[in-house]
Amino acid sequence: MPDDSLLPVVSVVVVNYRGAEDTITCLRSLRDDLAYPADRLQVICVDNASGDGSAERIKTHAPDAEVIESKTNLGFAGGCNLGVQHAKGSVVAFLNNDARPHRDWVSAAVKVLLAEPTIAAVASKVLDWEGKRIDFVDGGLTWFGMGYKTHQGESDEGQFDTARDVLFGTGSALFVRAATFKQLGGFDERFFMFYEDVDLGWRLNLRGWRVRYEPTSIAYHKHHRSMTTLDNSREMYLLERNALASLYKNVSDKALGRVLPAALALSIRRATARGGIDPTQLEITNRPATGPDLTDPIEIPRVSVAAMLAIDRFVEMLPSLKESRAIEQAARVRSDGDLLPLMRNALEPACPEVSYLEAHQKLVATLDLEDLYALRRNILVVTSDSITERMAGPAIRAWNMADVLAGEHDVRLITMNEHSNPPQAPFDVRYVRPADMGPEVDWAHIVILQGHVLEQVPQLKTSPKIVVCDIYDPMHLEQLEQGKDLTDARRAHVVEVVTEVLSNQLLRGDFFLCASERQRHFWLGHLGAIGRLSPTLYDSDPSVRSLLAIAPFGLSAKPPQRTGPGPRDLVDSIGQDDKVIIWAGGIYNWFDPLTLLHAIDRMRGTHPDVKLLFLGMKHPNPDVGEMDMANRARALARRLNLGGNVVFNETWVPFDERQNWLLDADCGVTTHYEHVETTFAFRTRVLDYLWSGLPIVTSAGDSFADLVERERLGVVVPAEDPDALAAALEKVLYDKEFAQACRERIELVRERFTWETALAPLVEFCRNPRPAADRLPGAGPMVGTKPLGAVAAVRRDVALMKEYLNAGGPRELARRAGGRLRRVLGQGR
Repeated sequence: MPDDSLLPVVSVVVVNYRGAEDTITCLRSLRDDLAYPADRLQVICVDNASGDGSAERIKTHAPDAEVIESKTNLGFAGGCNLGVQHAKGSVVAFLNNDARPHRDWVSAAVKVLLAEPTIAAVASKVLDWEGKRIDFVDGGLTWFGMGYKTHQGESDEGQFDTARDVLFGTGSALFVRAATFKQLGGFDERFFMFYEDVDLGWRLNLRGWRVRYEPTSIAYHKHHRSMTTLDNSREMYLLERNALASLYKNVSDKALGRVLPAALALSIRRATARGGIDPTQLEITNRPATGPDLTDPIEIPRVSVAAMLAIDRFVEMLPSLKESRAIEQAARVRSDGDLLPLMRNALEPACPEVSYLEAHQKLVATLDLEDLYALRRNILVVTSDSITERMAGPAIRAWNMADVLAGEHDVRLITMNEHSNPPQAPFDVRYVRPADMGPEVDWAHIVILQGHVLEQVPQLKTSPKIVVCDIYDPMHLEQLEQGKDLTDARRAHVVEVVTEVLSNQLLRGDFFLCASERQRHFWLGHLGAIGRLSPTLYDSDPSVRSLLAIAPFGLSAKPPQRTGPGPRDLVDSIGQDDKVIIWAGGIYNWFDPLTLLHAIDRMRGTHPDVKLLFLGMKHPNPDVGEMDMANRARALARRLNLGGNVVFNETWVPFDERQNWLLDADCGVTTHYEHVETTFAFRTRVLDYLWSGLPIVTSAGDSFADLVERERLGVVVPAEDPDALAAALEKVLYDKEFAQACRERIELVRERFTWETALAPLVEFCRNPRPAADRLPGAGPMVGTKPLGAVAAVRRDVALMKEYLNAGGPRELARRAGGRLRRVLGQGR
């Protein structure tokens, strides 16, 4: 544990209702038995209008506790919420008045909260008063909304001493981050008592938080002392009503239509089964054969009436529950299926009567409830690029993301580009205008976006939906080159705008995908510069790999198969025996085709059969205009009279036909200048060279050049060196032994870049999606707000002085101490 002065203040709330003796014992244990520093502990006792002198007795015998007197009995839920209103700590804890804590009850829970920023609540291990039998170590939830304690009553032999995530903790001993508890509105006071803890845990998990069972945080509980004056039917009434309320609030729209009617039906069947009521007694066929039909009242046990009245009151609650449901469904980021493992056994009948078990089985089978909580999620992949048979990089990447994810989830690929005509796909592909994206976003559990999509769909900036940002393309670095044709002012403005677009993504996203380790270092710097690498985020994962993963552009796992003619049959100037160099993409300002043209000019004297083919000059997205470098390349080719050796394909080869052009080539080439864009670029066309087994010639400076050099897949040359480039092309084209060795090594390397392998981090994230730690609702550092006592303040200052002295010696100590003194005196800047 850290220094005492750095520990969060914990506010423990104990609710009393006519149980002063137990409550005083509990409060004294909190005062005397805990190892947690007393000056970091606030004890609050809420007296729920006991009316029997409890409040006065508690004040007398537990003077260290702050006693809050409620004017009415608010129940456990309302009493706890009232106590939290007076809490000063960044952690609130709830302890039943008939419970006592182990000495490490608080410190063990706080340790978890400090270490795990994504954990909102810590569920204590609760044993009976003697510490021999289990009261709570885990909780389950049935599909009809009833929570239950697993392993209750079993002997504690240490078999449950492993920490694990749970759906909920018991309110009899529970810790919650105060900001998160308040952000969720606390316990639902309509529940009064029972299942308010189930409901809270359910809501926390749906919003992406974790609830953690911590076996070293132990409490001892007498159990249900508050119910000793009530008969079993009142407890049954609360359990039945609150289960329906919790179910209605928290289950998804998809599930509600099936589970709510079935839950209501089961409630009635539990009523008849528990009361031994003959459900057929009013059948017409049960009338007496002779004599009058009896009209005497039917006797119904109280335990049966409880369920009927619970349904009646549930109906009465529906208008207010509808408002709560709207809030919870809008805020949820996890699906019902995501929580299925935490439900433990969703099909648990939770009632032993035979007639009830028969009804449960019929409902499960008839309504196909076993398939209800499938782990398929709704995933939206959104691009601004045009999706047609001729696709550029962003659209190709979005398409393959949808394709890879569609095997496990329900995927929609959305293009917001009106110049789209999507081909047939094994997933849903559609064009949607940005203004009409609302229903699409509402449908999704996860939204994957790229480019300018976040700006085009601004509701995603504030939506609780989980957002994955694909930042494989550092667009602002491209603009430094692409915008050279603009005026200085316009160019600066474009770079500023695109940088802001990317910064907004980095501030908003829950998960990011980049293309290489180089890029990852670059984006980590950007994240740090904009303040996103907060302690909360860092503490949840110091490697930050759960936030920023490498997912390069990919290629098909199936080797290219010829499906039609290639350039040797389609281009007159390319013969069957010519040596074909392919440039597999467009010509953009950040590339250097000019040096390549000079290299061809040098080669053609001794190798007239060399042919250079630029695969596509016209971008498939009409919104992307031709860049100046394309015109400069054409002009240089004319000036050098390269018409017999250089071919510009003035269209764009359809995506599913490109293999025919690649298979006719002898090597692939990409050349670029030495600048920042090159350093962090990921040349996707090189993947097509790997896919088709072409030896590669490339300029140095980017991550693929490193790969080519390291794995010996071709030749890497210095930037802007036509002689070195000509020599490299000659080697891969005319040295058959060298070219064959390159192809054999490419065969092994390309398996690393299949789409399935490249997108594995995205697939894994979508299997267990959660908001980033710093984007969880109510997230923030656990800082105590309780004023420190004089002793604690001195202790903290001494610790700081030691830190300053070690860091910078006496001069640093004097500087820091002087600054602190000025702040204390109100003289700070």
